[in-house]
Amino acid sequence: MTTKQLIEQIKIKKSFLCIGLDVDLNKIPQHLLKEEDPIFTFNKAIIDATHHLCVAYKPNTAFYEAYGIKGWKSLEKTIKYLNENYPEIFTIADAKRGDIGNTSTMYAKAFFEDLAFDSVTVAPYMGKDSVEPFLAFKDKHTIMLALTSNAGAFDFQTKNVEGKELYKHVLETSKTWENSDNLMYVVGATKAEYFADIRKIIPNSFLLVPGVGAQGGNLQDVCKYGMTETVGLLINSSRGIIYASSNNDFAQAATQAAEKLQQEMQDILK
Repeated sequence: MTTKQLIEQIKIKKSFLCIGLDVDLNKIPQHLLKEEDPIFTFNKAIIDATHHLCVAYKPNTAFYEAYGIKGWKSLEKTIKYLNENYPEIFTIADAKRGDIGNTSTMYAKAFFEDLAFDSVTVAPYMGKDSVEPFLAFKDKHTIMLALTSNAGAFDFQTKNVEGKELYKHVLETSKTWENSDNLMYVVGATKAEYFADIRKIIPNSFLLVPGVGAQGGNLQDVCKYGMTETVGLLINSSRGIIYASSNNDFAQAATQAAEKLQQEMQDILK
């Protein structure tokens, strides 16, 4: 999917919501555990109930890898179901990969070619040659960790290096890499006060923003400092939507939770 197509979907749906499919078998409705593939059954129900309210889905691959081959097959079935039934949806493999040279190329092939995701999250700590292999794929997007929403982000990301926070060096350097137009960035909603400075460095890039809702991030503040003329934001909500209910009405509850966020976004877009 191209950036232009993503922007078009935001306009059509009046939404820039991304739903995180982070499936924990200890949290899904217990009656689903009787299914042959409870993870996929849960995902399918959530997707069918919310696809009209969001523009992206983001499975965190750890929640699938934890269940071994069965979990990976559930991930494969989920992305195949999305691509076949809702091809207009932007898909994000939240894998946080990153390694040098051929290894990154193989990671990219796994997510872009085999699983056919539109994008994948990467960690930039190893630098240029760990990220550029992902950027080489046409009409695919690499979503690089920039300033995350966890408490440990302050251990390194905001440290002053030669008069400037480290995350700013990362952002500026990434713009010099080959095919950097294919970059998006992860910026946590709990760091809303940083968005103004970030936009000075990457004024037009899309930002994937976790941390709204359960982690305490504020949608209004994120939009105030981070929104661009083409929106430029994908606001992710995971637990607040997919676990809105643990009963038989879990899909309907997910619809209601997603609709609440979508309505807030629609009001902002007016």
